[in-house]
Amino acid sequence: MRYAVIMAGGSGKRLWPASREDKPKQLIKMIDDKCLLGVAMERLLGLFEPEQILVITNDAYAEDVRECLSSLPAQNVIGEPEGRDTANAIALAAELVAARDGDATMAIFTADHIIRPEDEFRQCVEQACGAAEENTDSLVTFGIRPTFPHVGLGYVHCDEKISDRVHRVRAFKEKPNHRTARYYVESGEYFWNSGMFVWKVGAIRNALKKFLPESIDALAPVGAAAAEGKDITGLLSEIYPKLPKISIDYAIMEKADDVLMVELTCQWLDVGSWPAIADVAEQDDDGNAIVAPRSVVLDCNQNVIFSDDEHLLAVVGMDDCIIVHTADATLVCNKSDSQRLKELVDLIEQKYGSEYI
Repeated sequence: MRYAVIMAGGSGKRLWPASREDKPKQLIKMIDDKCLLGVAMERLLGLFEPEQILVITNDAYAEDVRECLSSLPAQNVIGEPEGRDTANAIALAAELVAARDGDATMAIFTADHIIRPEDEFRQCVEQACGAAEENTDSLVTFGIRPTFPHVGLGYVHCDEKISDRVHRVRAFKEKPNHRTARYYVESGEYFWNSGMFVWKVGAIRNALKKFLPESIDALAPVGAAAAEGKDITGLLSEIYPKLPKISIDYAIMEKADDVLMVELTCQWLDVGSWPAIADVAEQDDDGNAIVAPRSVVLDCNQNVIFSDDEHLLAVVGMDDCIIVHTADATLVCNKSDSQRLKELVDLIEQKYGSEYI
């Protein structure tokens, strides 16, 4: 059987002040009055039944996620007691999937991407599942052919193409500087790393056993408890603080010998910062991306304007800016400074504690 796992644990400081510790970016309504997590769920339907879709999130968000994804069985939303990065989220998911079906195909997706058109995406996922099922020891990732030298993403270096859309992977590369990123794009051999994967559950458990045994061994009792229908909350609270904090790329993908990549031949947007909203939201004739119930703009161009309530946003003579209103905080900055939001949030925390975080 095929299972999908949506990783939805991050808080997203680069989308502050809309995204907070208690309301992460994946639960913010940004696209057609839908939250990013809901959009991620919708594009999986037709490929996976709701009973075969699991969501790994922060325990603090679990009830909100269940409310957002009401079609999922409540037990399919699993809250991590604390964030230990993607390798442990995937190790936990692997144990829970294996408890249901030890021969399952397991696909990993993220909750903060916009992918269009969805039919093309589903074809790519079907192909990746097929590749994993034909190559039962392989780890399959998705790559996106780069359209510009992006320095905020990792890259996948590919070898030969073995079938339509499917390549062998030579190496994973961390976020490059601009010169290196330009070389990657010009070479035609590198793809953006999507952070999405497909594999047989046995293949990822074997890889975790080889490269991250301290995590998979520690989480084994969770899988055993889940197989017996027991509550795993207490076990997770006991085990999670002891796990090493590490990403799946560092822990597994950069070390694994047998990795394939399926080219994601559709539009893929990482909604990780405010300027990215301009790529997914409707724009007016002056290029302003406005996600707000009430707004008036005059002589404004190329702005991102967001509000999460009925508060009127009135903007005059602003260009290339980000303007975000929430009930207790307002952000105004140049688009060019959007990558400094983590720095700003850290400064806010130093001055006011966790009140606005």
